[in-house]
Amino acid sequence: MISMVPMHWETLLEGPAFSLRRSGRFLVMALLTPHRVLSTSACNGGQSDSIRYLVNHQSCEGSAHHERHACMMKLGLEEYHRAVCRELDLDPECVATMGTAANMNYAMAVQRGEDDIWVTAVVTAGVQGNAACAGDPTTWRETPESVTETALCTGTINVQLLLDCPVTEGALARAVVTMTEAKTAALQQLAVRSRYSTDLATGTTTDQFCIAAPLRTETPRRFTSTGIKLGEYIGVAVRDATLEALRWHNGLESSYTRGVFHVLGRYGVKEDHFLQEIGPYLTDGELELLKNNRNAVMYEPMVSAAAYAIASILDRCRYGVFPAATAQEALRQQAASLAASLAGRLDRWPEFHDSLAQVDVEEPKKLILAAIALGWSKKWS
Repeated sequence: MISMVPMHWETLLEGPAFSLRRSGRFLVMALLTPHRVLSTSACNGGQSDSIRYLVNHQSCEGSAHHERHACMMKLGLEEYHRAVCRELDLDPECVATMGTAANMNYAMAVQRGEDDIWVTAVVTAGVQGNAACAGDPTTWRETPESVTETALCTGTINVQLLLDCPVTEGALARAVVTMTEAKTAALQQLAVRSRYSTDLATGTTTDQFCIAAPLRTETPRRFTSTGIKLGEYIGVAVRDATLEALRWHNGLESSYTRGVFHVLGRYGVKEDHFLQEIGPYLTDGELELLKNNRNAVMYEPMVSAAAYAIASILDRCRYGVFPAATAQEALRQQAASLAASLAGRLDRWPEFHDSLAQVDVEEPKKLILAAIALGWSKKWS
């Protein structure tokens, strides 16, 4: 069973209509005035005018927390919701909940706006185990009896979004679109890859949200799209809070994403097997030197630039942008640029281009490994 724990609350943000507090595994946004809430909460989800608390909490650890997961599954969604509310001493009928493996200390709050239009976004985010692109294949299936699981994958982006002005029901629903686009914009900036395909991620398979807008007598706002100021502030607040949450929870920030493994991991160039796979392309001495200087190579800015060009071309090839012969030559040119950049010898680009004649668009890893090995071997010769 889930036991009661003492609560020691820390106030993170306050406003005329809300109070955001944190205690251990729990983050609670109390709505101090009546609000209309739209949420993904398993209980009280959908649209409601009776929600008074938006709760985000760490429901389990990020890896191998099988006992906790079994407990949650045994309780079921409704009873687990009530158990969380008992821990918080809140009426379960007035609470919308979200769960995640992320630590609540990594929750990031961002406020954006002007005059009488303000937006508060509070985000927890983890993507390294469960990032996905909409339309990816899945093996999970829901039946009337249960959800069939094949693996327990961790990674969730949870958003608490508070508007400080009334909006129409349609505008509240449209805010979900703007919020989702903003979350995806953050993932695009960081080039986060899907764990289920070679596409870039648009979110995770377990993302959740709570959006609240006050119920006041003034004329409600009718638009929350990206083409109007309120939508702009929603987009900026959610995007920036997501970026900051990922920076703290996953260590993802712009400078980190220049790494070749980050750029080309979705095309098979992965850190775990890199040294073993590149070994046949190098002498023993060259391999040992690369092993001792791997980060300097894989984070070299111009090498990263060429890696991003290769990834972009491969993406366009999958989408049918280039004829096959053109794609092969485009990849070969960028592979030569990678080798020349790593070697620090742009004058030898024609030589490297000649050496990298074997190009398979369907199996690009061999070309990439050959280019890295060629550049590394020629750097000191």
